[in-house]
Amino acid sequence: MSTGLWYGIAAYIWWGVSPIYWKQLDQLSPTALIGHRVFWSLLILGLLLIFRPQDRFRRGQLSARVVMAYAVTAALLYANWLTFIWAVTAGFIVESSLGYFLSPLVTVGLGVVVLGERLRPGQWVAVALAAGGVVYLTVSVGTLPWIALLLASTFGLYGLIKKQASLGAMQGLTVETSLLCVPAAAFLFLGPDIAPPAGAAANATPWMNQALLAASGVITVGPLLLFGASVRRIPLSQMGIIQYLAPTLQFLLGVLVYGEVFGQFQLVGYGLVWVALLLFAVEGTYAYRAQRAAATHRDAYNRRGLVRRPADRRPAPGDVGVDEPGDGGEGGLRGVEP
Repeated sequence: MSTGLWYGIAAYIWWGVSPIYWKQLDQLSPTALIGHRVFWSLLILGLLLIFRPQDRFRRGQLSARVVMAYAVTAALLYANWLTFIWAVTAGFIVESSLGYFLSPLVTVGLGVVVLGERLRPGQWVAVALAAGGVVYLTVSVGTLPWIALLLASTFGLYGLIKKQASLGAMQGLTVETSLLCVPAAAFLFLGPDIAPPAGAAANATPWMNQALLAASGVITVGPLLLFGASVRRIPLSQMGIIQYLAPTLQFLLGVLVYGEVFGQFQLVGYGLVWVALLLFAVEGTYAYRAQRAAATHRDAYNRRGLVRRPADRRPAPGDVGVDEPGDGGEGGLRGVEP
C-alpha cells in the first residue's frame, strides 16, 4: 500500500480509539475538557506554524469575510466537540458512532439542499435507507437519536463551509481555535466545579491528569496532520472507504469494551444505515472509476487529434494536422504522431 493510504488509515484509527482517551478524563465536565482542548491545540498549532513556514499566514489572507466564515465553522466545531465528548463520557459511544456513520450521507443531502447538486439513483436509495434506519430507531426505541443527528449535522455543515474556505487545514484550525479561546476560557473558569474523580481517573495522580489534559492538543492536531498528508496522496475513492474505520472502531469500543446496550432494535436500525453506507461506497467507487475512464478516453482522443471537421469546408492553414505554407507540404493532412 502507498504511504498516503497508511497516513489515512492511521488518522482514522486515531479518531476511532479516541474515546479511550476521553474516558480517562470523565471527572471533568465536557465544557472544561473543551477548554483544555482548545488551548493545548492552539499552542501546538502555533509551534507548528513556527517550524513550517509554508503554512504561515500571508498578508491579506485574514479579511473580515474570511474571519466571519471561520467564526461560523468555529461554532460548529465547538458544538461537535462538545456533543462528542459529552456522549463518550456519559456512556453513549455507540450512538456517537452512528453520527459519524451518517455524516457522508448528511453531506450529500446538504449538497442537494444548499448547493443544488443532483444525486444519482443509487445515492437516492442510500439516503432513503439511512433515513429509514433513523426513523425505525426513533419509533422502536421511543427517542430520537439526537446525539447522532447533532454530530452528523454539525460535521456536515462544517465540511460544507470549509469546502468553500480559502485557508489550508492547519491555518483554518488555528483561526478556529483562536476564535474559541474566549468562550472556552469562560466555560473553563466560570463553569461547574470539577467532580470527584471516577473510574480510571480515580487512581491517577494530579500530575498524570495534567499530562492527560496537555495531551488533548496532540489528540486533536495529530490525526488532522495525518489526514492532510493522506488526502494529498490518495484518490478520494480510497478516502471515502477508509473513513468508516473511525465510527466502526468507536462502535466496537462501545459494545465490546464499555458494555453499552445494543439490542435487536438497534441492530435493525443500524443495519439499515450500514447497508446504505455499503451501497453508497460501492456506487461512489463505480461512478468515480467510470468518470476517470471517460476522462482518460477523452484525453487520448484529443491528443491523437481525432477531431472531425465539418464536411462543407476545406481544411485551412492553421488547423490541427495541416501543413502551413512553406512547410514543404501540399496542404494535406499530416500523419498523427502517437
